[in-house]
Amino acid sequence: MNRRQFLATTAAAPLLAEARHPGIFKFTLGTPEQITPVSTRRYAPVSTDSLPGISTAPVTPKGRISKRGYLVTLPLAPNELVYGLGLQLQSFIQRGLKKKLRVNADPKVDSGDSHAPVPFYVTTRGYGVLIDTARYATFYCGNKKRKGIPDEAGSRTGDGFVSPVGLPAAYNRYNFNQPSEVLIEIPEAQGVDVYIFAGPSLREAVQRYNLFSGSGPIPPRWGLGMWYRASQDFTQDEVLKLSAEFRQRRIPCDVIGLEPKWQTHAYSCSYVWSDRFPDPAAMVENLAADHYRLNLWEHAFTHPSSPIYKDLLAHSGDYEVWGGVVPDFLQPEAREIFADFHEKTHVALGVSGYKLDECDNSDFTGNWSFPEFSAFPSGADGEQMHSLFGLRYQDTIQSIFEKRKQPTYGLVRSSGALAAPYPYVLYSDLYDHAEFIKGIAKSGFSGILWTPELRDAKNEEDLIRRLQSVALSPMALINGWYIRNPPWKQIERAANNKDQIDPYWEQLESRCREVMNLRMRLVPYIHSAFIRYHRDGLPPFRALVMDYPQDPQTWTIDDQYMMGDNIIVAPVVAGQHERSVYLPEGDWHDYWTGYRHSGRIQVRAPLERIPIFVRGGTILPLADITLHTDDPASWNLTAMIYSDGAATGTLYEEDGTEVRYTWDGGNFRGAGKRYVITDRKLMRG
Repeated sequence: MNRRQFLATTAAAPLLAEARHPGIFKFTLGTPEQITPVSTRRYAPVSTDSLPGISTAPVTPKGRISKRGYLVTLPLAPNELVYGLGLQLQSFIQRGLKKKLRVNADPKVDSGDSHAPVPFYVTTRGYGVLIDTARYATFYCGNKKRKGIPDEAGSRTGDGFVSPVGLPAAYNRYNFNQPSEVLIEIPEAQGVDVYIFAGPSLREAVQRYNLFSGSGPIPPRWGLGMWYRASQDFTQDEVLKLSAEFRQRRIPCDVIGLEPKWQTHAYSCSYVWSDRFPDPAAMVENLAADHYRLNLWEHAFTHPSSPIYKDLLAHSGDYEVWGGVVPDFLQPEAREIFADFHEKTHVALGVSGYKLDECDNSDFTGNWSFPEFSAFPSGADGEQMHSLFGLRYQDTIQSIFEKRKQPTYGLVRSSGALAAPYPYVLYSDLYDHAEFIKGIAKSGFSGILWTPELRDAKNEEDLIRRLQSVALSPMALINGWYIRNPPWKQIERAANNKDQIDPYWEQLESRCREVMNLRMRLVPYIHSAFIRYHRDGLPPFRALVMDYPQDPQTWTIDDQYMMGDNIIVAPVVAGQHERSVYLPEGDWHDYWTGYRHSGRIQVRAPLERIPIFVRGGTILPLADITLHTDDPASWNLTAMIYSDGAATGTLYEEDGTEVRYTWDGGNFRGAGKRYVITDRKLMRG
């Protein structure tokens, strides 16, 4: 049997091209299950007419039933690389790897476990594949070979082979030079819908997937400012004291977050204000008067003391978590009960959003969630519910803000397929800085957002380096939930909680303030990148390979990332005083000095500077430094011109109105409804 015969062993159903969505092709293989990401979605697809029209699917999936469930097979060409599968913190290129997409918090090995697994991948051949299943599917991304299938003529394998795509020697063991397959095993299922998203490049395939998901969110400008989560032990008075201190000390902050003890019961949750917060309405009013928004921590497991517990009993699973019921958010009744109480008790007071914690699962930290054999009134079992729970939880909370036509931005601990429209950013209880940096690049393949949040740190250098990564991510979050004082006052956790303040803390505070000021200056640029995400499906934070898929040098880079269309960020970790940076085709300018660079360079990284590079020909809009985004001065911009010739740029007002600005080498033109823009040339050879 030759390879072509092998790949055609099982016929698929006839191709169904969805006419409303050019370049998206659906294959129905066997008899799909009823409960899937697509069948339970909240948001409808958005038109892909703005992308290149493609009339035929670039690959054709095959499928067959087995004793174990259903097997889908798709071809892989020689040296075709695979990316995606959700938040895979410990690997970047997925080709050659086996991944079981199981919902599991805090994975410590590269098995596929993730609190945000997504059964979607893209390849360097310029297409994406979505397997529409809520099962724990196993992906064998190449490197599996049936007996009797010959190697390609003239190919070589083994330790002495150097891949023609220029990958490091560590990848040689995967035999990327050979044709192969992606094998997807779906347990329990008797069939599945497979969606193919055509390119023509990897970038357009990702855009098409995000638009099919419903397109990216537009966070409110306040959501793109600085965030601070207060100690879980704080009272109402202590929260107000902290917020006043930030203003007095000129620490930028738009959002204050409360952690578990704002409730009368937190594990599981009551959602009722505790006596630590005797007048929450007055607290929210006081915070709002000083231009703060309030975000509340919670999880969905509902304690018997909660006013909605009895109403949820008939609409919950048959196993408890932490003594509380698990709402069946696949049922509209459960969503309505949960959302109605939250709206009346929190949002009506002025609460701006939520941190939706522990909606994933854990086998490693106490085995605390519901089992996979659980049963729910909707007909879902525990495995399906784990895969969908984070998304349907977001649906429930999102319904409140959409009903009120009120924008929100928040956090979530689990997400999955078709998550692009949700204004919720992922985080983790793991705390490896290098992995957190890489999560920013990796999340862009799968329609999810990620923050490398800052808690406390090992030392001053570690604090600054983590804060720099935070400032250049989808959410600039400092999480002080287990320290009484901001980390710049005392880095050592035990001393911090004893109020033993470092005598030189003001110096460290000043350095942290400078990093936070950088974030505030970049809010208009980041906001415009999110507008692009909403309009075109292009992730605001993404790996370099997405913009430069034809450049082999970008294929393995996961510790740099694009921020918008015109900035490359190359974070560093504590102990790293210089690093290698790759700058793709064209000229790139050091953000700090304006000096021009290209190609592979070695850059010094003094503690006060994170390596940032701006594309040549860019007009970069930088806002005046403000303490919050409500300040009218945040609409005053300095247009930094990285060009010795013509340059153009685009901004967006808060309502989405487009603002174009140009520079012809001598004269600058640019204005908007609220934006006041002045120019400054910053271009050095």
